[in-house]
Amino acid sequence: MFQLCLVVLPARPEAMAYLPVARRIFATFGDSDCNCAFVVAGEPEVARRMLGAVEHEELVFADPDGALVGSLGLERLPALVHLRQDTTVGASAEGWNPTEWQRAVRELAKLMAWTVPEIAGQGDPPRGTDWPVAAA
Repeated sequence: MFQLCLVVLPARPEAMAYLPVARRIFATFGDSDCNCAFVVAGEPEVARRMLGAVEHEELVFADPDGALVGSLGLERLPALVHLRQDTTVGASAEGWNPTEWQRAVRELAKLMAWTVPEIAGQGDPPRGTDWPVAAA
């Protein structure tokens, strides 16, 4: 049984800008006791088109009816969510706020006794670039 680190993306082409951020997180937690995955709030075909080759390199879930996103209580995407083994939500960050995402991965890394990934990187989307779940 593993913890899950989910990067939840809206089913929009603009969300591809968050792939490098997620890949940095996934690379750091890759050998920890935490599985990392993308969740695309949309149809599987949209997720495939949006993620391209990344779909074959990372764990990907499609949420076509928004059931998972709704059950997580998310209001803004992209989001970073730590899902514990008992399915409760641990640290999370909604919308694109690098400071909040850094806080969330720091909490998860502490729990995993693991290295903390650096969230902010050159070329990342500007802060506040996000979408309400209803519009995603």
